[in-house]
Amino acid sequence: MANAVLMPKAGITVESCIIGKWLKQVGDPVKMGDILFEYETDKAVFECESTAEGELLEIFFQDGDEVPCLVNVCAVGAKGEDCSTLRPEGSAPAAAPEAVPAAAPAAPVAAAAATPASASADAAISPRARKLAESAGVDTACAAGTGPNGRVIERDVRRLMEQGVPAAAPAAAVSPAAEYEDVTFSGIRKVISKSMMASLQGSAQLTHHFSFDASIIRDYRAQMKAAGGDYAGVTLGDMVLFAVSRTLLNHPDMNAHMLDANTIRRFNVVHLGVAVDTPRGLLVPVIRNADTKSLVQISKEVKELAAQAASGSISPDKMSGATFTVSNLGSFDVEMFTPILNPPQTGIIGVCKMTDRVRRTKDGGIDVYPAMGLSLTYDHRAVDGAPASRFMQEVCRKLEQFTALLAD
Repeated sequence: MANAVLMPKAGITVESCIIGKWLKQVGDPVKMGDILFEYETDKAVFECESTAEGELLEIFFQDGDEVPCLVNVCAVGAKGEDCSTLRPEGSAPAAAPEAVPAAAPAAPVAAAAATPASASADAAISPRARKLAESAGVDTACAAGTGPNGRVIERDVRRLMEQGVPAAAPAAAVSPAAEYEDVTFSGIRKVISKSMMASLQGSAQLTHHFSFDASIIRDYRAQMKAAGGDYAGVTLGDMVLFAVSRTLLNHPDMNAHMLDANTIRRFNVVHLGVAVDTPRGLLVPVIRNADTKSLVQISKEVKELAAQAASGSISPDKMSGATFTVSNLGSFDVEMFTPILNPPQTGIIGVCKMTDRVRRTKDGGIDVYPAMGLSLTYDHRAVDGAPASRFMQEVCRKLEQFTALLAD
């Protein structure tokens, strides 16, 4: 009896995954535990192992398709075994690379060529189908997609090859197509785009900009670096995370989630989200119970999480449940910016670069000191300007008196 392999559920918060690349093809022998395909969430890349043994009979979804978790992705069983009952609604099986599925008699080449380009020019094309079309020199604008939602897949291109449909005429020497490139967002970019827009549309965001005297944390950073070992890895950003974690519980409306327009959930622990730049886009791993961890513990954990996020190996569960977020753009010479809330959180701090500023001393002279900027964005539905500013004043005080904070 044929068995279905399901799209894994990569974390309790993940509802669907995108197939990245099939590593097995129809007709290939499959053993338990063999890697069938790669798939990605909005946060990481994983490999799907076979839960059945036999031959790969059918592939129901193609490279680039988004598939709900726990839905049948392919069928494995004895050669020639019928597995049509395992096929999920809205999907279509992929034929083996060398096979062409039975179809109605091919229309004359002229008729195929006369198909309006607009009918399929905008249709989605699987990466494998596009690659085959380019190598075979056929125009996919003439293809009638038989994949999910009208997607052009490999067998559609092979049908064009049988019909002898030529490639599209090359663009003229001066053509708009030569002046730009349209790039479809990857899975993670789609999620970032959607969440950023939803954040701005669904909350009343306001940003306040602050700065503080960074002399103490700058000098303490130098001491930690000289001490070596785990201490040497402590950064200015880590110190900001530490100070924020020790301040949030004094301002419960900042360490909170907006559940709906009239309900706020205040947390008694600090799960601190840290925005991380990765090759796949912005990710936000979470330091859980940050308010109970030492400076060195926070420093080590944030680096471990950032490395996992950058490699794509981080579990989605490590990027959920944050009660507040910190985003650091200081290394990019940003002096102030407007961070966007990560709903349903009510606040996010942007950490900016250190700059030299001047101030008048008590004796009337001029003093130059290192100032670091902090930008707080908060949800005005939950927090007013005065309490939000008091929260930031306390954060700045703690950073200006950092050694005293450590003593506490």
